Amino acid sequence: MVVTPTSNTAATGSKTRLAMKEEATKIIAVANQKGGVGKTDLTVNISCQLASLGKRVLLIDMDPQANATVYLVPPDTEIVKTTADLLLDEELTLEDVVIRNCRENLDIIPSDVSLSACQIKLANDISMQFKLRKKLKTLVEGSSLYDYVLIDTPPSLGLLTVNTLTAATRVIIPIQTHYLAMEGVVQLEETIKKVKEDINPGLGILGAVLTLYDRRTLISKEVEGKVRNEFAGRVFSTVIPVNVRLAEAPSHHKSIFEYEPECNGAKAYRELAKEILDCQDA
Repeated sequence: MVVTPTSNTAATGSKTRLAMKEEATKIIAVANQKGGVGKTDLTVNISCQLASLGKRVLLIDMDPQANATVYLVPPDTEIVKTTADLLLDEELTLEDVVIRNCRENLDIIPSDVSLSACQIKLANDISMQFKLRKKLKTLVEGSSLYDYVLIDTPPSLGLLTVNTLTAATRVIIPIQTHYLAMEGVVQLEETIKKVKEDINPGLGILGAVLTLYDRRTLISKEVEGKVRNEFAGRVFSTVIPVNVRLAEAPSHHKSIFEYEPECNGAKAYRELAKEILDCQDA
Protein backbone atom coordinates (compact mmCIF):
# COMPACT_ATOMS: atom_id res chain seq x y z
CA MET A 1 0.00 0.00 0.00
CA VAL A 2 1.33 3.42 -0.99
CA VAL A 3 1.16 6.15 1.66
CA THR A 4 1.59 9.82 0.85
CA PRO A 5 2.43 11.95 3.92
CA THR A 6 0.83 15.36 4.29
CA SER A 7 2.30 18.38 5.99
CA ASN A 8 -0.06 18.23 8.98
CA THR A 9 1.02 16.51 12.16
CA ALA A 10 -0.76 15.31 15.29
CA ALA A 11 0.29 14.12 18.72
CA THR A 12 -0.36 10.55 17.63
CA GLY A 13 1.81 10.73 14.52
CA SER A 14 2.05 12.21 11.06
CA LYS A 15 -1.14 12.63 9.08
CA THR A 16 -1.26 10.20 6.19
CA ARG A 17 -3.22 9.59 3.04
CA LEU A 18 -3.82 5.85 2.94
CA ALA A 19 -4.18 4.64 -0.62
CA MET A 20 -7.55 3.35 -1.72
CA LYS A 21 -8.57 2.25 -5.18
CA GLU A 22 -11.54 4.13 -6.57
CA GLU A 23 -14.48 1.77 -6.94
CA ALA A 24 -18.11 2.27 -7.93
CA THR A 25 -18.86 1.26 -4.35
CA LYS A 26 -16.20 1.01 -1.67
CA ILE A 27 -16.82 -2.16 0.34
CA ILE A 28 -15.02 -2.00 3.67
CA ALA A 29 -14.82 -4.89 6.12
CA VAL A 30 -14.18 -4.02 9.76
CA ALA A 31 -12.41 -7.08 11.13
CA ASN A 32 -10.38 -8.42 14.02
CA GLN A 33 -10.78 -11.93 15.38
CA LYS A 34 -10.22 -10.59 18.88
CA GLY A 35 -13.41 -9.52 20.64
CA GLY A 36 -13.93 -6.29 22.53
CA VAL A 37 -11.80 -4.12 20.27
CA GLY A 38 -14.56 -1.76 19.16
CA LYS A 39 -15.48 -3.23 15.76
CA THR A 40 -19.18 -2.47 16.04
CA ASP A 41 -18.67 1.00 17.52
CA LEU A 42 -16.38 1.83 14.62
CA THR A 43 -18.64 0.35 11.94
CA VAL A 44 -21.77 2.08 13.23
CA ASN A 45 -20.29 5.48 13.97
CA ILE A 46 -18.25 5.74 10.76
CA SER A 47 -21.34 4.67 8.78
CA CYS A 48 -23.43 7.34 10.49
CA GLN A 49 -20.81 10.04 10.00
CA LEU A 50 -20.30 9.25 6.31
CA ALA A 51 -24.08 9.30 5.86
CA SER A 52 -24.34 12.67 7.62
CA LEU A 53 -21.79 14.02 5.14
CA GLY A 54 -24.05 13.06 2.26
CA LYS A 55 -22.52 9.70 1.35
CA ARG A 56 -24.94 6.88 0.59
CA VAL A 57 -24.07 4.08 3.00
CA LEU A 58 -25.13 0.46 3.49
CA LEU A 59 -24.17 -1.27 6.74
CA ILE A 60 -24.21 -5.08 6.68
CA ASP A 61 -24.31 -6.83 10.04
CA MET A 62 -22.40 -10.11 9.63
CA ASP A 63 -22.11 -10.80 13.36
CA PRO A 64 -24.58 -13.26 14.95
CA GLN A 65 -24.48 -11.11 18.09
CA ALA A 66 -26.29 -8.48 16.00
CA ASN A 67 -24.87 -5.57 17.99
CA ALA A 68 -24.87 -3.20 15.00
CA THR A 69 -28.53 -4.06 14.42
CA VAL A 70 -29.39 -3.37 18.06
CA TYR A 71 -27.42 -0.14 17.83
CA LEU A 72 -29.37 1.30 14.90
CA VAL A 73 -32.72 -0.47 14.60
CA PRO A 74 -35.46 0.53 17.07
CA PRO A 75 -36.56 -2.38 19.29
CA ASP A 76 -40.15 -2.24 18.02
CA THR A 77 -39.08 -2.70 14.38
CA GLU A 78 -40.25 -5.95 12.81
CA ILE A 79 -37.27 -7.65 11.20
CA VAL A 80 -38.49 -10.11 8.58
CA LYS A 81 -35.29 -11.11 6.78
CA THR A 82 -31.66 -11.01 7.93
CA THR A 83 -28.15 -11.65 6.65
CA ALA A 84 -28.68 -15.36 7.34
CA ASP A 85 -31.56 -15.42 4.85
CA LEU A 86 -29.50 -13.43 2.34
CA LEU A 87 -26.64 -15.93 2.47
CA LEU A 88 -28.75 -19.09 2.41
CA ASP A 89 -31.52 -18.21 -0.04
CA GLU A 90 -30.27 -17.96 -3.62
CA GLU A 91 -33.43 -16.12 -4.67
CA LEU A 92 -33.16 -13.29 -2.16
CA THR A 93 -31.55 -9.99 -3.15
CA LEU A 94 -30.31 -7.04 -1.11
CA GLU A 95 -33.63 -5.35 -1.75
CA ASP A 96 -35.44 -8.18 0.04
CA VAL A 97 -33.54 -7.84 3.31
CA VAL A 98 -32.48 -4.20 3.60
CA ILE A 99 -34.05 -1.84 6.13
CA ARG A 100 -34.20 1.52 4.42
CA ASN A 101 -33.32 4.82 6.05
CA CYS A 102 -32.52 3.68 9.56
CA ARG A 103 -30.81 7.05 9.40
CA GLU A 104 -30.77 9.58 6.57
CA ASN A 105 -28.61 8.16 3.74
CA LEU A 106 -27.99 5.00 5.79
CA ASP A 107 -29.54 1.57 5.18
CA ILE A 108 -28.84 -1.60 7.13
CA ILE A 109 -29.04 -5.33 6.47
CA PRO A 110 -29.79 -6.68 9.95
CA SER A 111 -28.55 -9.78 11.70
CA ASP A 112 -29.77 -12.05 14.45
CA VAL A 113 -28.67 -15.20 16.27
CA SER A 114 -29.77 -17.41 13.35
CA LEU A 115 -26.59 -16.36 11.59
CA SER A 116 -24.68 -18.76 13.86
CA ALA A 117 -26.59 -21.75 12.47
CA CYS A 118 -26.06 -20.35 8.99
CA GLN A 119 -22.34 -21.05 9.29
CA ILE A 120 -22.99 -24.76 9.77
CA LYS A 121 -25.18 -24.89 6.68
CA LEU A 122 -22.67 -22.94 4.62
CA ALA A 123 -19.89 -25.38 5.55
CA ASN A 124 -21.40 -27.97 3.20
CA ASP A 125 -21.74 -25.59 0.26
CA ILE A 126 -19.05 -25.80 -2.40
CA SER A 127 -19.24 -22.04 -3.05
CA MET A 128 -19.59 -21.09 0.60
CA GLN A 129 -17.01 -18.28 0.57
CA PHE A 130 -18.67 -16.48 -2.36
CA LYS A 131 -22.19 -16.09 -0.96
CA LEU A 132 -21.97 -12.44 0.10
CA ARG A 133 -19.82 -11.49 -2.88
CA LYS A 134 -22.51 -12.73 -5.28
CA LYS A 135 -25.16 -10.69 -3.51
CA LEU A 136 -23.02 -7.55 -3.72
CA LYS A 137 -22.03 -8.12 -7.34
CA THR A 138 -24.47 -5.53 -8.70
CA LEU A 139 -22.96 -2.86 -6.44
CA VAL A 140 -19.49 -3.44 -7.85
CA GLU A 141 -20.30 -4.01 -11.51
CA GLY A 142 -23.28 -1.75 -12.10
CA SER A 143 -24.68 1.59 -11.08
CA SER A 144 -24.99 1.53 -7.32
CA LEU A 145 -27.24 3.09 -4.74
CA TYR A 146 -24.28 3.29 -2.36
CA ASP A 147 -20.96 5.07 -2.09
CA TYR A 148 -19.85 2.89 0.83
CA VAL A 149 -20.72 -0.53 2.21
CA LEU A 150 -19.38 -1.17 5.71
CA ILE A 151 -19.52 -4.71 7.08
CA ASP A 152 -19.38 -5.56 10.78
CA THR A 153 -17.80 -8.98 11.31
CA PRO A 154 -17.80 -11.50 14.17
CA PRO A 155 -14.76 -11.97 16.46
CA SER A 156 -13.50 -15.03 14.57
CA LEU A 157 -11.89 -16.07 11.31
CA GLY A 158 -14.73 -18.42 10.40
CA LEU A 159 -16.92 -18.61 7.31
CA LEU A 160 -18.72 -15.33 7.98
CA THR A 161 -15.48 -13.37 8.10
CA VAL A 162 -14.09 -15.20 5.06
CA ASN A 163 -17.32 -14.38 3.19
CA THR A 164 -16.87 -10.75 4.14
CA LEU A 165 -13.21 -10.63 3.05
CA THR A 166 -14.11 -12.28 -0.24
CA ALA A 167 -16.68 -9.54 -0.92
CA ALA A 168 -14.71 -6.55 0.36
CA THR A 169 -12.29 -4.21 -1.39
CA ARG A 170 -10.60 -2.99 1.79
CA VAL A 171 -10.25 -3.93 5.47
CA ILE A 172 -10.08 -1.68 8.52
CA ILE A 173 -8.53 -3.39 11.56
CA PRO A 174 -9.46 -1.96 14.97
CA ILE A 175 -6.73 -2.68 17.52
CA GLN A 176 -7.34 -2.19 21.22
CA THR A 177 -4.46 -0.39 22.94
CA HIS A 178 -4.21 -2.97 25.70
CA TYR A 179 -1.85 -5.79 26.58
CA LEU A 180 -1.89 -8.57 23.95
CA ALA A 181 -3.35 -6.09 21.45
CA MET A 182 -1.59 -7.77 18.53
CA GLU A 183 -2.93 -11.19 19.51
CA GLY A 184 -4.79 -12.52 16.49
CA VAL A 185 -3.81 -9.66 14.18
CA VAL A 186 -1.01 -11.71 12.60
CA GLN A 187 -3.48 -14.51 11.82
CA LEU A 188 -5.92 -11.97 10.38
CA GLU A 189 -3.21 -10.55 8.14
CA GLU A 190 -2.35 -14.06 6.96
CA THR A 191 -6.02 -14.74 6.22
CA ILE A 192 -6.32 -11.46 4.28
CA LYS A 193 -3.20 -12.37 2.29
CA LYS A 194 -4.53 -15.83 1.47
CA VAL A 195 -7.96 -14.51 0.44
CA LYS A 196 -6.24 -11.91 -1.73
CA GLU A 197 -4.00 -14.50 -3.42
CA ASP A 198 -6.61 -17.21 -3.91
CA ILE A 199 -10.02 -15.54 -4.17
CA ASN A 200 -10.11 -11.73 -4.14
CA PRO A 201 -7.10 -10.01 -5.71
CA GLY A 202 -8.68 -6.58 -5.16
CA LEU A 203 -8.59 -6.92 -1.37
CA GLY A 204 -6.24 -4.76 0.69
CA ILE A 205 -5.78 -3.33 4.17
CA LEU A 206 -7.01 0.26 4.30
CA GLY A 207 -5.48 0.75 7.73
CA ALA A 208 -5.46 -0.07 11.41
CA VAL A 209 -7.29 2.05 13.98
CA LEU A 210 -6.17 2.29 17.60
CA THR A 211 -9.19 1.97 19.89
CA LEU A 212 -9.94 2.24 23.61
CA TYR A 213 -6.96 4.54 23.88
CA ASP A 214 -6.25 5.97 27.34
CA ARG A 215 -3.73 8.80 27.20
CA ARG A 216 -3.20 8.57 30.95
CA THR A 217 -1.66 5.10 30.77
CA LEU A 218 1.78 4.00 29.71
CA ILE A 219 0.44 0.78 28.18
CA SER A 220 -1.64 2.69 25.61
CA LYS A 221 1.40 4.67 24.52
CA GLU A 222 3.56 1.56 24.36
CA VAL A 223 0.99 -0.37 22.31
CA GLU A 224 0.56 2.61 20.00
CA GLY A 225 4.28 2.64 19.30
CA LYS A 226 4.34 -1.09 18.66
CA VAL A 227 1.34 -1.00 16.31
CA ARG A 228 2.65 1.99 14.35
CA ASN A 229 5.96 0.19 13.96
CA GLU A 230 4.37 -3.12 12.90
CA PHE A 231 1.92 -1.45 10.51
CA ALA A 232 4.32 1.21 9.26
CA GLY A 233 2.38 3.69 7.15
CA ARG A 234 -0.89 1.82 7.54
CA VAL A 235 -2.22 3.23 10.84
CA PHE A 236 -4.73 6.06 10.90
CA SER A 237 -3.53 9.12 12.77
CA THR A 238 -6.81 9.40 14.68
CA VAL A 239 -7.14 7.26 17.80
CA ILE A 240 -10.47 6.36 19.39
CA PRO A 241 -10.31 7.15 23.11
CA VAL A 242 -11.79 5.37 26.09
CA ASN A 243 -15.03 7.31 26.49
CA VAL A 244 -18.01 6.72 28.76
CA ARG A 245 -20.45 8.22 26.25
CA LEU A 246 -19.29 5.78 23.59
CA ALA A 247 -20.07 2.93 25.97
CA GLU A 248 -23.51 4.32 26.78
CA ALA A 249 -24.73 5.16 23.27
CA PRO A 250 -25.65 1.61 22.08
CA SER A 251 -28.10 1.07 24.95
CA HIS A 252 -29.99 4.14 23.72
CA HIS A 253 -30.00 2.85 20.10
CA LYS A 254 -28.11 5.95 19.03
CA SER A 255 -24.86 6.72 17.32
CA ILE A 256 -22.43 8.80 19.33
CA PHE A 257 -23.34 11.81 17.18
CA GLU A 258 -26.97 11.52 18.23
CA TYR A 259 -26.23 10.69 21.84
CA GLU A 260 -23.43 13.13 22.77
CA PRO A 261 -22.16 14.94 19.66
CA GLU A 262 -19.54 17.05 21.43
CA CYS A 263 -17.85 14.33 23.48
CA ASN A 264 -14.30 13.22 22.73
CA GLY A 265 -15.51 9.98 21.18
CA ALA A 266 -17.69 11.82 18.67
CA LYS A 267 -14.84 14.20 17.80
CA ALA A 268 -12.50 11.25 17.21
CA TYR A 269 -14.93 9.48 14.89
CA ARG A 270 -15.44 12.67 12.90
CA GLU A 271 -11.68 12.91 12.41
CA LEU A 272 -11.43 9.24 11.45
CA ALA A 273 -14.21 9.64 8.88
CA LYS A 274 -12.29 12.55 7.36
CA GLU A 275 -9.20 10.36 7.06
CA ILE A 276 -11.20 7.62 5.35
CA LEU A 277 -12.69 10.12 2.91
CA ASP A 278 -9.19 11.46 2.26
CA CYS A 279 -7.96 8.08 0.99
CA GLN A 280 -6.65 8.40 -2.56
CA ASP A 281 -5.56 6.18 -5.44
CA ALA A 282 -2.06 4.73 -5.22
